[in-house]
Amino acid sequence: MAIRQVSVWLLLLGLLSAGIVSPAAAAIPDYGYNYSYWREAEPAPYPYLAEKQIYGSALGIGDFNDPQDVFVSPNQHIFIADTNNNRIVHLDDSGKLAGVITSFDNEGKSDTFNKPYGIFVDRNNDMFIADTQNGRIVQLSGDGKLINVYGAPVSSFIPKGFQYFPLKVSVDKTKRLYVVAQGAYEGIMEFDAQGNFRGYVGTNKVHFSPADLFWKRISTKEQASQMQLFLPVEFANMDLDERGFIYAVSSEVNAAKPIKRINPGGEDVLRREGYFDPIGDVSAIQVDAAKQQTAVQNAGSSTFVDVISDESGMYSGLDSKRNRIFTYNRDGNLLYQFGGVGMSANSFQKPTAMDMQGDRMVVLEGGLNRLIIFAPTRYGMLIRDGVKAHFNGKVDQASENWEAVLKLNANFDIAYIGIGKAMLKKGDNKQAMEYFKNGNNRKYYSEALKRYRSEYMWENFGVIMTVLIGMLAAIVGVRIYWVRRQRAVHFVDTGVLKSPFRTMIRPFSGFWELKYENKGRIGIAVFILLLLVITMILKRQYSGFIVNFNKLDELNSINELKFIVFPFLLFCISNWSLTTLMDGEGKFKDIVMATGYAMLPLVIIFLPQILLSNFITIDESPFYYLLDSVAYLWFIWLLFIGTMTVHQYSIGKTLLTLLLTALVMAFIVFLGLLCFSLLQQMITFVKALYREVIVRL
Repeated sequence: MAIRQVSVWLLLLGLLSAGIVSPAAAAIPDYGYNYSYWREAEPAPYPYLAEKQIYGSALGIGDFNDPQDVFVSPNQHIFIADTNNNRIVHLDDSGKLAGVITSFDNEGKSDTFNKPYGIFVDRNNDMFIADTQNGRIVQLSGDGKLINVYGAPVSSFIPKGFQYFPLKVSVDKTKRLYVVAQGAYEGIMEFDAQGNFRGYVGTNKVHFSPADLFWKRISTKEQASQMQLFLPVEFANMDLDERGFIYAVSSEVNAAKPIKRINPGGEDVLRREGYFDPIGDVSAIQVDAAKQQTAVQNAGSSTFVDVISDESGMYSGLDSKRNRIFTYNRDGNLLYQFGGVGMSANSFQKPTAMDMQGDRMVVLEGGLNRLIIFAPTRYGMLIRDGVKAHFNGKVDQASENWEAVLKLNANFDIAYIGIGKAMLKKGDNKQAMEYFKNGNNRKYYSEALKRYRSEYMWENFGVIMTVLIGMLAAIVGVRIYWVRRQRAVHFVDTGVLKSPFRTMIRPFSGFWELKYENKGRIGIAVFILLLLVITMILKRQYSGFIVNFNKLDELNSINELKFIVFPFLLFCISNWSLTTLMDGEGKFKDIVMATGYAMLPLVIIFLPQILLSNFITIDESPFYYLLDSVAYLWFIWLLFIGTMTVHQYSIGKTLLTLLLTALVMAFIVFLGLLCFSLLQQMITFVKALYREVIVRL
């Protein structure tokens, strides 16, 4: 009995201890996600989990009231702009209360804040507070003594009637102040160390539709004054990195470039070299890892309300639409995301600001009036260590981290790219190509291919030349043998077999012989069509990685029947139907033969092009696309000549016929879709009627 009681007490103690150590354990999410090269959300481990939640009441200072900003100082202390409580809350590096500033001495009088929206702390522990409703920036020392007050800017550049309400503030190493102000459409406001207004930085460009511009130009002054003004989008938040560059986010919904990195000249220099730009959610979806399903949620791109710079070129954006945090490396590749809508420790109701505390992330939650400190999981820490190692040139260490990441998430493309870079540096170019291919990175794959190709050519030059000379000799030998055999057996006319090739080179005489000298064959036209189908299947499947943007595991060879055979038949039927009414001399079989023979250049060019594509780099890829253009233009030219010759039309009438043929093809497709839709509705109606009858019986 005693042993059983002891066991029960030990169990209860264990459960209680688990609750004390990890209060958010019950709310730990089962999954995260990351976007693949194909813009698909794939389940991934969570990179961060809540370590601690801090409430004002637990600190003994009363609840926070809609706090709007948080800042982590160089000594890792946390400062909170508790906006509606008109105070600044100071926490130490462990999250314990270090002080509360509600007022300060201003020339012998007690002064207070009025809705402070932003705070910044420099290396001297001086606080710069955006005292919004008082229209000023207040600089306080670490012990709360007033150092300076920066009032409203005075300049001819300030629009008439502008009311100064500073929302966010940052200070660089030269003591220049950067302020995001409400209604400051011209950009971020810059002040010198004395508080003198110096101008605007990083103005957003005006976006408008051509229709709006057209109506604006033709409207009268009275009408134009009532139309919506074309104003730039104001910035919502900002952060300075260690080099003095400004990371800024705009408040525009569905912005094309919601995150910017602004240099001292005011230009956006953010690197966007990933699969997609740093815009948060790409597909606006929600992942269910258990059911392997995705569902649309809050359609549209993310809307960022805060951005923070991180070490080694990383930065993060806070999305207020889906309450998620997205972290990118310096190239703009998405490393991970976490958060979501909810009331647990790992989700948010209304996140307003965030900052980094070493590798931890501090997030201010305005909806539930709390501060959440997130700690990286093993997965998140491995990614961060990999980025840091690569940034510092330690490719071997980075490679080890990326290999460990792949054991946790085999779909993480950046890890493949990181290992590929390590292989490239070691000179293992062939292996590097495989990793870059798995990571869908054509830029580095091209570099590895270029080195491997050069290396292979030097090592196997003798063998390559021997094979080429042997192939050339074999072609010449086969040609001589074929000519002699024809003469020996008195082989009859080979014009039927040569006709497709003659048509390619000399189309006018070739198509004339096809129709009027009976050298064309339906079987050959169909054979060329089948060859083209096979060629296109090979091209989509086996073209080189540099030029092949198909998702190979989803390719379906049957599609080639839809994209080649169906248009072929549709063109022939449409052209025959039309030319019958336009005094065309060509029969249906003539049209089929002319169209089939016109396709031969596509086969002749595409087959060697497939082989060539596996050996070219990105710099050489324009030659690949040039061959594409030559093949299609050649086909169109032959189709034009064939139509003109077969039907005995003039140039103008041939052009008109081809245009009308395209319209007839579109009309037939429209009728087919309409009939299919009506048939579906009829079937649905019959099924519904049948179910109704069964129920009533």
